[in-house]
Amino acid sequence: MSFSGVLLAVYTVILIILFIYGFNCFVLTYLHRKKKHEKAPNLTYYPAVTVQLPVYNEQYVVERLIKKVAELDYPREKLEIQVLDDSTDETTGIIEKCAGELRKNGVNVCHIHRTKREGYKAGALREGMKCTRSELIAVFDADFLPDTNFLRKTIPYFQNPEVGMVQTRWGHINENYSLLTKAIAIGIDGHFQIEQNSRYSSGLFLNFNGTAGVWRRKCIEDAGGWQDDTLTEDLDLSYRAQLLGWKLVFIGDVVSPAEVPVQINAFKRQQFRWAKGSIQCAKKLLPGVLSSDISFFKKFQALLHLTYYAVHPLMVMLLLLILPLIFLASDRFSTLYYWSILTIGTFGPLTMYAFSQRELYEGWKSRLKYLPVLTFLGTGISINNTKAVIEGLFNRKGTFHRTPKFGIERETDDWEGKKYRLNFPVITIIEAGLGIYALVALYYSLMAGSYFLMPFLALYVIGYFYVSGLTIMHSIPRSLIPKLAVAGILIVAAAVGGGFCYILASLLVH
Repeated sequence: MSFSGVLLAVYTVILIILFIYGFNCFVLTYLHRKKKHEKAPNLTYYPAVTVQLPVYNEQYVVERLIKKVAELDYPREKLEIQVLDDSTDETTGIIEKCAGELRKNGVNVCHIHRTKREGYKAGALREGMKCTRSELIAVFDADFLPDTNFLRKTIPYFQNPEVGMVQTRWGHINENYSLLTKAIAIGIDGHFQIEQNSRYSSGLFLNFNGTAGVWRRKCIEDAGGWQDDTLTEDLDLSYRAQLLGWKLVFIGDVVSPAEVPVQINAFKRQQFRWAKGSIQCAKKLLPGVLSSDISFFKKFQALLHLTYYAVHPLMVMLLLLILPLIFLASDRFSTLYYWSILTIGTFGPLTMYAFSQRELYEGWKSRLKYLPVLTFLGTGISINNTKAVIEGLFNRKGTFHRTPKFGIERETDDWEGKKYRLNFPVITIIEAGLGIYALVALYYSLMAGSYFLMPFLALYVIGYFYVSGLTIMHSIPRSLIPKLAVAGILIVAAAVGGGFCYILASLLVH
């Protein structure tokens, strides 16, 4: 086989794999029709509940969180609040003051402060369980604002002794803050309203999302407890519990609002942790899943679920192969076959997100205009997530870097100048470089007549430039942005002008 033939074969295999992941979004959307409309059981018993609040340097949101959890409608003698504090800044003092005030009002608040982040979040949750004997354990991250009736709506499901965990749907405190938050919110909606609902109603593996859920203590202990050998301790425990026969429940009608990341660097960090952790879980858990006595379909769905972030390195490889193939195999490359696979694979996720908006919002059609932004975002962070996948594959345990929160609730709130703002990541240079590479490939696809490739290459160009550009904007003082914008416009204008002159000269020569 020729070198061009090898490249084409590799390209075809990658396309087929991406098609499978993309088409599975259609499958999950179809399965969503079967979602359970079960009536919540009545609350007839009141087990002891501990609400764990793992925090690390969260001075802007921790007081808001503790006070909101203290408002939960549940018998006080049955409710304990644990603030699991690994902080190294002013957060600890804020917690002590807030907890002291609440104790005076009869609220049972326990502040557990660790000076070493051993095991990170999993270690904090594990440490907290040693200090309580409650039957049920609820968990909330620092940026969540649970509804007052949260426990009354989730605890009834535990009357079924087979239920080990109940997960609720995430809402959005600051969805309308920016174009970025609007796009991220749609992505979150798609995951919960379609994917989680479909997995639950179809009896597939379901995952705890790390927060806004309640666990049965016995389930946690039976499954081996919170383990810190992956960066996604929530996904890890979920699969271990289900492999033992425990039932996990998702209730989409109970919404727990949270802060959507407002800085793209924070979103990248969050995605990096999820991508790396899920691949670590795949390596750890898939042997047990594939050898278990469950259906092939359930095993296949678990495989796609645990390895979903593998689509990002595949997307990068696909882009890198396009340019050589345009030069070496343009005659075989420019076929409807490749175009159709690309199209179907791309529209699977978009369909899932669109359906989630239709189900959740009355004015859902007006929200669809943010779908392209979500697509650009998902493409642009592929380098960030590729690095995460590679680290996960090679068992680099890594540090649990929490997602910074700034207490943003209104459009007028500002995070400029606040602590926890993340600095410029070097990987942004690679993102911008790939944007340029995609732009070159776009030009040569036009020259070669491979018109079907142009929309997808344009997606890469916009995605990488959007993410790298926004990263630069969110990493520098706001006062410098106008000057950089002018410089950028001049550079782009020069590049476009030069490209136009080159094309014109080429046409005249021929």
